Amino acid sequence: MSLQLMYISNDPEIAVIVQKNGVDSIWIDLETLGKEERQRGYDSVKSHHTIDDIRKIYPLLNSSELLVRVNPWNSYSEREIDEVIEAGCDIIMLPMWKSVEEVKCFLAAVDNRVKTNLLLETKEAAECLDEILKLDGIDEIHIGLNDLHLSLGLTFMFELLANGVVESLCNKLRASSVTYGFGGIACLGQGLLPAENILYEHYRLGSSRVILSRSFFDASKCKDVEQADKFFEVNVARLRETEKHAATCDRKTLEENKALIAEKAR
Repeated sequence: MSLQLMYISNDPEIAVIVQKNGVDSIWIDLETLGKEERQRGYDSVKSHHTIDDIRKIYPLLNSSELLVRVNPWNSYSEREIDEVIEAGCDIIMLPMWKSVEEVKCFLAAVDNRVKTNLLLETKEAAECLDEILKLDGIDEIHIGLNDLHLSLGLTFMFELLANGVVESLCNKLRASSVTYGFGGIACLGQGLLPAENILYEHYRLGSSRVILSRSFFDASKCKDVEQADKFFEVNVARLRETEKHAATCDRKTLEENKALIAEKAR
């Protein structure tokens, strides 16, 4: 089974293009609370999406799902979740959670109206994962490497692949009924760690989903819709071809790739 691909965009034209080229989830990002302070000084994406973006994009999708990341749990969360569901979405993602109680409140607010995704990106979330996995109503968990490495006081987000943190979390998730993924991926041949190595690690760890990152395609630098269409057609196809080999290679190859990632991260 191929990895589920996610792409962050509030541009209706780009959403239609990535859907056409086999991206499984379009991601609207409403998270703003605390993000600027948390990631100050880092070259990370800080979106400025709105509820209206959901209304524009949701009706355009027929094969891709619409995932909406809301703000971390706060006094406004129940109202925000209701507004998001009313606007139209398939999955709601909760970021920056730190306790079982926050997750329980989130699941109660969603109340099985749409699917749920927990973005695991804090030290506290990693520590309480065992208790979280006992809860009903969680459909997906995604491990966010950027904020998690900051929360753990690390200097490079791919240290999490080299030091066993992601592997430990994935082992727990694999034993549950929750589907899971981690991080993002650049174009093949690109990235701080080559995308090919990251792709093989997803297969070794049993991951089922990955974000196509800004390093894969930066829509802010592309004003030509036809160029974007051709880019996704070519590069998603290349990624899928590489996946076929990753899915069929032996364990020895996957372990050698793991060692290579650790070496490159160091």
